[in-house]
Amino acid sequence: MNCKQVSLIACLLLGTVGLVEAQEQQAQQQEGQEISETLRRRNEADQRVYQLALRYNDLSAARVKLLELIERNPNNTRYAELLVSLYFENNQFGAAAVSALDLLERDDRNLVALEVAAYSLEQLGALDRALPQFERLYLLSNDIFTLYRTATLQLQLEKHEEALNSISMIVRDRKSAEEKIGFNLGDNQTQEISLRAAALNLKGLVYVAQGSKSDAVAAFQEALALEPEFRLAQENLKENS
Repeated sequence: MNCKQVSLIACLLLGTVGLVEAQEQQAQQQEGQEISETLRRRNEADQRVYQLALRYNDLSAARVKLLELIERNPNNTRYAELLVSLYFENNQFGAAAVSALDLLERDDRNLVALEVAAYSLEQLGALDRALPQFERLYLLSNDIFTLYRTATLQLQLEKHEEALNSISMIVRDRKSAEEKIGFNLGDNQTQEISLRAAALNLKGLVYVAQGSKSDAVAAFQEALALEPEFRLAQENLKENS
């Protein structure tokens, strides 16, 4: 066998190897496409069952389908958001808090998870754990109602200076004069009050907690100057005058 024949055989062998590799790659691509198509069909079927379960108020079936979708699609946070919201909307605050915190480990800027974690932990009485979630939620959303909830928790946790700082930010925000918050008056009645007046009333409560009644009275009077019929501020002023 001469050198030319050896070179020819080597070329043929290399060509055969290249052909086999190309065929293997094509087979893998086809297999990948088939897997993707199967996954898509299963997802669509589970989504239809999930929607049907919600329509029939079968929350257990809806939850199971969401868990299956989460397991099958670990990189799609939308299914986790739906599960978190499902727990919260049905007052399952323990499950809502845990699932929201799990989602935040994967996406620490997820607003749905932050909101559910904050309110669920508050409902569970874990105020010290709820507060950081409210603070972060405000930083990401710039929502002044969230800041009001933050100030309320800061007062409850006796973080008075932090509460006063949050309240000052609310009062300075132009939107606080327009946005409303409801206060329960009993007998299924609520009173809608501007967020600014509510914040000033809260400011008065902070001063009461600090033992500064004169400052508290001034804050309650400021709240009533904005909302003369503000029942809670009226009662607080009467108690501390």
